[in-house]
Amino acid sequence: MTALYDIPLTQIDGAPSSLANYRGKVLLVVNVASKCGLTPQYEGLEALYQDKRDQGLEVLGFPANNFKGQEPGTDAEIQSFCSTEYNVQFPLFSKISVVGDDQHPLYAQLTAAQPQAAGDGPFRERLKGFGINPGEPKDVLWNFEKFLISRSGEVVARFAPDVAADDPRLVAAIEAELAKGA
Repeated sequence: MTALYDIPLTQIDGAPSSLANYRGKVLLVVNVASKCGLTPQYEGLEALYQDKRDQGLEVLGFPANNFKGQEPGTDAEIQSFCSTEYNVQFPLFSKISVVGDDQHPLYAQLTAAQPQAAGDGPFRERLKGFGINPGEPKDVLWNFEKFLISRSGEVVARFAPDVAADDPRLVAAIEAELAKGA
């Protein structure tokens, strides 16, 4: 299995990248979408990034169109939307698939390392109420699911899509990882 840091990624501007560029930082990896009921979470994620980046936090956004076509745009359109509507400064990557047969290797490793999301349940039930089959618990449930990666590259926590950036569980987990120092 390839280390998380070695998985090839592409930044939203097309430049090659990997998580190795963020080695030694605490990472919050989030699959994002522009046309989702949870899209306003961009605001909270940006606030979290601005508040904690000097302490070593990086929020990394991975647009994905896996859920009801809620991220239909091109990378350029997504970047423009995020900049214009939410003044997103945290790094964004090229659109990927986070579930299914074409799941990106990064998400295959993230979900294998943390097969259960904290806070999972209420949102899963809401999806069922809309007639949406939410899939297996190990699968990414929806847009804005969050994975927390330690400074050493270990996936230490996973949070359900409706766990907002200011949720005490998420904030406490991030602060605990930041406190471990570089």
